[in-house]
Amino acid sequence: MDGAAPLARFAAEEIGWPGSPVLRDVSLSLRTGERIVILGRSGAGKSTLLGAIRQRLEEAGQTVALVPQEHGLVPQLSVHHNVYMGRLDAHGTLYNLANLLWPFARERARTAPWIDTVGLSGLERRAVETLSGGQRQRTALARALFRGGEVLLADEPVSAVDPAQGAGLLDALGARFPTLVLALHDRDAALRVATRIIGLREGRVMLDAAPDALGPDDLAMLYAA
Repeated sequence: MDGAAPLARFAAEEIGWPGSPVLRDVSLSLRTGERIVILGRSGAGKSTLLGAIRQRLEEAGQTVALVPQEHGLVPQLSVHHNVYMGRLDAHGTLYNLANLLWPFARERARTAPWIDTVGLSGLERRAVETLSGGQRQRTALARALFRGGEVLLADEPVSAVDPAQGAGLLDALGARFPTLVLALHDRDAALRVATRIIGLREGRVMLDAAPDALGPDDLAMLYAA
């Protein structure tokens, strides 16, 4: 992995909007096989950094799966249809419209294993707007799992489920994707899943290290008032 070119690189860059950076002097790289967790207080810039990484990866032609913090689902459509949307770009418009009106058995068979992986079997035909918050989040995870790709970018992907269920879902993501970049609020989950932790504070990257190189004070510093 050390000899391979990075999937994405930032060199002393400002990230945000022209004239209004959210993060300053960002220098980091992302390599295949890493499991990066971004930590920091609310408003520290975790989502902004994820968005910048996404843009850099897509510019490089990488296939990226996304789990946005607000899920990005279509409430009126079923669980199956929302999961299927993970691969809309694999088919033409007419095929996708036909599957919307009368879902093909072969497409139901393709989404079913991932719906089962996140614990939503039996809810395939339910409209997402009728689901609980945790079920909606798991629908978004199933969509990303169905899509697959080289890299998963996920913003608080298990915040609406209990810790035990969240651990299983993070394991499923790790088994599906070679490379992960996750923004999490749960420090224990971060230490368990990450090979590398990036900590944000006051608009800067304040730490970038392997979990076993960090102590409790290092993480507490990110959240101190």
